[in-house]
Amino acid sequence: MLHGPYSTVDRDRDRPLIRLPFTSFIVATVLLPLTALLACLFISVLYHYEDSTYTHCQVSNYLPSISSAISRVPERYIWRCCIGLHSAPRYLFSVVYFNFYRRRFDGKLPELLLSGLALLCNIAENSGLLLLTYVSSTETYSYHKNGFIVFVGSSLLHMLVTCRLWFVLKRQHLNPEEVTSYVWKLRLFLFNISCCGAAAYCFRRHNKFCEDGVYTVFAFFEYMVVFSNMAFHMTAFWDFGSKDVMVATLPEDKRY
Repeated sequence: MLHGPYSTVDRDRDRPLIRLPFTSFIVATVLLPLTALLACLFISVLYHYEDSTYTHCQVSNYLPSISSAISRVPERYIWRCCIGLHSAPRYLFSVVYFNFYRRRFDGKLPELLLSGLALLCNIAENSGLLLLTYVSSTETYSYHKNGFIVFVGSSLLHMLVTCRLWFVLKRQHLNPEEVTSYVWKLRLFLFNISCCGAAAYCFRRHNKFCEDGVYTVFAFFEYMVVFSNMAFHMTAFWDFGSKDVMVATLPEDKRY
């Protein structure tokens, strides 16, 4: 039997193998590290409290740092598993945003250069997270520390560049969802950088004066840095809410 150009067979062949709403995809991606972090903190406090809250100053501390919470068993395996699964979509989101900016800023060199910088920062942020994840503070502290520095530094620069790009977009035309996304990006960036400053101050003060409870305050602000980072990336929910993530095969006439 001959089939016309729009036969059932052709339609079935060109149908996507996988099709997911982008909103579901981003929620699942952000939930992976969020769930892992909460689970690691809970297990550390419940089963490894003395070890996870110990500091070199041997002063009173009531909360484990993230590095301490993800460095023991089984917390280490929970964290590594979830971050490993979360990393591939994060690299995908980096490219998705770069293509988004490239279309919106077509012919505008300064913004295109900032779009490239945002891409590099996003990749560096995710790579730094992988490094501090798979090299724990109890294994090789220097590599873990450098991974953390790359993660935080590239994260702050990525947020700054992103807010600048969306400020330019705002002067053009944004739909209501994009306006909401921009407002929350700006709020979360300001909150994140404030928490980074507070955490850095408490960490330095703890190492210099070894006061009771100061490391607990540092740990709390460290949590806020990570939670606000996750929330910042979650704003993609508004940016691409009407889009789908698809895995499909190319039609025969488009294969090279």
